[in-house]
Amino acid sequence: MRVLYAGSGWLDVPARLAAVLGEPVATWDRRTPLVDVVGDVEVLLPSNALIDAAVIAGAPRLRLIQQPAAGYEGIDLGAARAAGVPVCNAPGTNHTAVAEAALLLLLLLARRWPAAQAAFAGGEIGAPIGHELAGRTLGIVGPGRAGTALADRARALGMHVRLLDRRACADAAARAAFFAGLDAVSLHCPLTDLTRGLIDATALAALRPGALLVNVARGAVIDRPALEAALASGHLGGVGLDVFWHEPWDVADPLWRHPRVVTLPHVAGSTEEALAQVVALVAANIGRMRRGEPLAFQLC
Repeated sequence: MRVLYAGSGWLDVPARLAAVLGEPVATWDRRTPLVDVVGDVEVLLPSNALIDAAVIAGAPRLRLIQQPAAGYEGIDLGAARAAGVPVCNAPGTNHTAVAEAALLLLLLLARRWPAAQAAFAGGEIGAPIGHELAGRTLGIVGPGRAGTALADRARALGMHVRLLDRRACADAAARAAFFAGLDAVSLHCPLTDLTRGLIDATALAALRPGALLVNVARGAVIDRPALEAALASGHLGGVGLDVFWHEPWDVADPLWRHPRVVTLPHVAGSTEEALAQVVALVAANIGRMRRGEPLAFQLC
């Protein structure tokens, strides 16, 4: 059976999955179009690759599209459904890792990590830098497993928490009430038509001056021009990003060097524990497919 991993990152996944399956897991050489290399593939692991109708049509032996992550916005579910190819994802495997990374970004922003690093380099001792999170109000967009886990941790720090679920994202009044006066926002929602550009100029203006913004969801949930304007005006106190509008990102982008921006290289959900759970889930689903058993977390 030919299994192909199509991601441009998270390259520990194919090696570890091969060890569990006891057979090779191929990786996509991106110098060749994906549609040209899937002809004999039976299990396709998309990761961050675009799986469109052409790719699915070019894989006549395809028996399973198994996303080794929770997000699946890059997979054409309609085309897969029409071709009779089941699509599954891997939710609930990295929510603790994502919640801890979001909290890390919040803490780094609150304590103004870039400024602290500059003070260290300059030998400055003890000058007050940043503020405490206790007593402040955090808004969590997308209270799924990761968002709920972050809420628990934020409350343990003494923060007040508001939640905005997917249905409320469609309600302008609910959105306005949610963002009004928040001290911090953390994004955990999937990228959909409703959430694309959700954090726009209106949402940012509603936040308390000096508010913090963390994104561990998808880059396009934030309107980048609105974000840059809010940083330039000083209204936004800091931004923590684990995901970006284009990946891989351009390391020369001046936004990443902004003194109130902190970045992680899309690793919020990537810990040793989370990776082990992802690999175990994917391997188990491949086993179910082989035995003709019902698949776990089937999307279509």
